[in-house]
Amino acid sequence: MISVVLIGSGNVAQHLIAALLQSDDVELVQVFSRKKEEVAHLLPNKKITADFSSLKQADVYVIAVSDNAIAEVSSKIPFENSLVVHTSGSMSLEILDHKNRRGVFYPLQTFTKNKAVNFKEIPICLESENETDFLILERLAKSISTISYPISSEQRKALHVAAVFVCNFVNHLYEIGSSICVENQLPFSILQPLIQETANKIRTLTPAEAQTGPAKRNDTQSINAHLAFLSDDNQKEIYKLITKSIIDHGKKL
Repeated sequence: MISVVLIGSGNVAQHLIAALLQSDDVELVQVFSRKKEEVAHLLPNKKITADFSSLKQADVYVIAVSDNAIAEVSSKIPFENSLVVHTSGSMSLEILDHKNRRGVFYPLQTFTKNKAVNFKEIPICLESENETDFLILERLAKSISTISYPISSEQRKALHVAAVFVCNFVNHLYEIGSSICVENQLPFSILQPLIQETANKIRTLTPAEAQTGPAKRNDTQSINAHLAFLSDDNQKEIYKLITKSIIDHGKKL
């Protein structure tokens, strides 16, 4: 059994706590949270601390805090030569204090408080400074997920940028679509089957193969009609930029 101390209380931390508690191969020894009430609904108060000096010994210390706080938090862990990992998609393992063995345990998913996820389906990206520590992290990953990958800091940086495009940017486009529907007395739910089919297609097709729409067809009449319809300058610019990107990408194929 792998013993774990988790540091953090935000979205990622809370979902990790829930997943670790469900694993038969993990003992969640302790959770550090400056605000104990943030995680009090997940585990007994005796397992929560707000004092770094009271951290207990464990096989792995998982830091699940904001990127800006990782370095400071890792420096406050009162042990040496312990395995300490962070969960960031964009930060190198080098940001962790060198007094301990360093690694990365990055679950590639969007997390929202009070929105359950199936951790078994979440890819976990792993990195460490040596093979022995990698095997520990791989075992930890397999205890809560069926998917794990060895990924370097440079690869993870690229992956995080790609994730912003396919998740955060796409969700913002959903928000724009929702606004257009609301402004025209249409339910956003009418678009949900289309959204679902678009997501399903790329399970069997490449995104390039799945691309459809006016820009793909170079249907200038429809494109100009859409631009004439849009009154919001920001929406127009986004429409023009993405349309140009689709057309230009098609020329490269």
